[in-house]
Amino acid sequence: MSSLRLRSPAKVNLHLEVLGLRGDGFHELAMVMQSIDLADELCLSTTAASGFRLCCDVAEVPLDRSNLVLRAAERLATAFPQQARGVLFELTKRIPIGAGLAGGSSNAAAALVGLNHLWGLGLTLEQLQPYAAALGSDISFCLAGGTQLCFGRGERLEPVEPLQRGAIVLLKHPEVAISTPWAYGLCREQLGHRYLQGECSFAERRMALRRGPLLAGIRGDNPAAVATALRNDLEAPVCSLAPSVEAGLQLLRSQAGVLGACMSGSGPSHFALFRDRETARATRRHLQPELDRLGLKSWVCGFLPRGITTL
Repeated sequence: MSSLRLRSPAKVNLHLEVLGLRGDGFHELAMVMQSIDLADELCLSTTAASGFRLCCDVAEVPLDRSNLVLRAAERLATAFPQQARGVLFELTKRIPIGAGLAGGSSNAAAALVGLNHLWGLGLTLEQLQPYAAALGSDISFCLAGGTQLCFGRGERLEPVEPLQRGAIVLLKHPEVAISTPWAYGLCREQLGHRYLQGECSFAERRMALRRGPLLAGIRGDNPAAVATALRNDLEAPVCSLAPSVEAGLQLLRSQAGVLGACMSGSGPSHFALFRDRETARATRRHLQPELDRLGLKSWVCGFLPRGITTL
């Protein structure tokens, strides 16, 4: 039996801009995603039996075909039936579920990387990307990781020099989960009047992001400059109906040493950016009584230069 253990990191959005609606009904997005060192672990072991089995240390994680890990395995097995073998997936969860941190997408990316290795497929990350994109919008980013411009539904990637300095305090209420379709539906309802129309308009906004202050701050490895340009178009709609997100963001933004704060993805996770991990830890300690009162769980995280890695 062969086995492999992989780190499957979460992501945050430094920029999430909803440009408008595409012809296929999905939203056209312009984003900057960043891998962070809050990570799950996925262990893959080949088995004598055919097929795939998933177990997890968190009861809320589905273990059937609705889980992206198993769907990733099925898709790769269909493409390479001669090389496919039975595999047991053992998932250790540290990324909260339904949090806007792409935990499930990262797990699927880890499954693709692990199976590529165990089955000896010899595919590059670029060759794995079509399988990732077919499974879900964030999986392409999770496969590559680091710091990336993400366009389309999130599957069109342009790498950026990785952000190294800085750290975040990440918050989430453990009893609050946000449905991504619900968040985008709410965005369309509240902000649809300002949506751009057509590919030419979309292309202009993509170029503006490439040339704008956020990318300049990232390339200069300057957390303060990055913080001034944080943006998430889903934040205001979600905050209007998720009081824990609004309360957490207000609390973070009121603290000395916070460079900026933003929601991640479709929420409800949100974060504050700091110059370094020491300042982030000190702020977290200071805030702990108030976080406890609000029922918010917290993490201090740094940035990663890549996505899935072997442990």
